[in-house]
Order: sequence, then structure tokens, then C-alpha cells
Amino acid sequence: MFTLGVADSSTPTRERIVDEAMRLFGEVGYKGASVARIEAAAGLQPGSGGLYHHFSSKEEVLVVGIRRHLDRLDALRDIRRVIGDLGDTRAELKVTARYFLAELDAQAELLRILVSESRSRPQLLTEAVDKLISSTFDSFADWLVDTADGLDRDRARTVSALALGSLLSSRLLRNVLGVDALAPDDESTVEAWVDMVCGMLPSDEPRVNT
Repeated sequence: MFTLGVADSSTPTRERIVDEAMRLFGEVGYKGASVARIEAAAGLQPGSGGLYHHFSSKEEVLVVGIRRHLDRLDALRDIRRVIGDLGDTRAELKVTARYFLAELDAQAELLRILVSESRSRPQLLTEAVDKLISSTFDSFADWLVDTADGLDRDRARTVSALALGSLLSSRLLRNVLGVDALAPDDESTVEAWVDMVCGMLPSDEPRVNT
């Protein structure tokens, strides 16, 4: 049974509409989230047209909501800034994995929308896919080239795709498809992930602080 969320009346109406619409888009899909349903969830009189005082259409609400999510992803895209320089490849990879998983959890709503609406709105979601996935993978590949001696760009892109793709897949299974029983706990995932990435790098002895 579907239960409407309780909107915070202290939040400006425009923000409440976007918040509740994005939640509904993620839960029941774009088609399932009618304007009246969004209005009710945002604390407006359903069917009153209150949404249209702030947005020209439901489509505009989706666009604004996606762009708001993307504005929060700057740190994820600049993954080298997040990692820093610990002087220890394994430690840096652990930071990367934990941060990437945490950001994917924070963006679970966006991931659900991307999966449900990607076919019907490919142009609208191209930017989201590029910023959430492609540019993040490229940033990690850049870091790998700088970190691992003898690693060329093509190989780095392959390692990045396999490495970050595996973490993305684990979160898609859990946060989008609801398959949690097959996934190990995060700590086990991170440890195994670091082993996998180190095994794909040219050096058999990654940097370690002494």
C-alpha cells in the first residue's frame, strides 16, 4: 500500500514539490506520480493546480530535480580531490570505494529514476548519466594513470570501468532492484575490491607508507 510522505511545511513550497516529486518518481515512476499525487505529498490541495504556480509542467519538475542532484555530485566527479595523497595505494583505494558507495547510497533516488526513465527520456537523462557515471569513471582512470607506474590510459579506463562498475552494480542490485541478500557487507566488499584493483595494476607492490 502506498503511503504519502509527510512534507515539512517549513520548507519553501517549490523545494517541497521537487523533494516529493523526486521521491515519487523514484518509487512509482514518472507516469505513476500524477500531478495531484505530487501536490498532496507536498502539502498542497491535490488537483488544485498548485504545482503550476511554481512549474510549467511535471516534466520541468523532473528536470529541476535531476539537475539539483547533479549539482551535488561535483565532489564525486573530482575523485582525485576526494582521495588526496595518503602515500598508500591501498588506503587511497579504500577511501575511493567507501566514498563511491556512500555517494551512490545518497543518490539512490536518482539511480531509480535513471533506470525507470532512461528509455522514455534518453535526451533528458544523458547529462545525468554522463555526470554520474562517465565523468566519474574518467576521473578515476586519470588518478590510476598518475598513481600506477607503467599504466597507460587505455588500460586505466578498462580498470576504472571494471572497478567502479562493480560497485555501481552492487548498489543497483540493492537500491534499485531490492536484491540485498546476495551482496556482502560493505567492509568485505571494500577489502575484496581493493584486492581486485591492485591485481589489475602493473606494480605488484603498491605504495605503502613506511
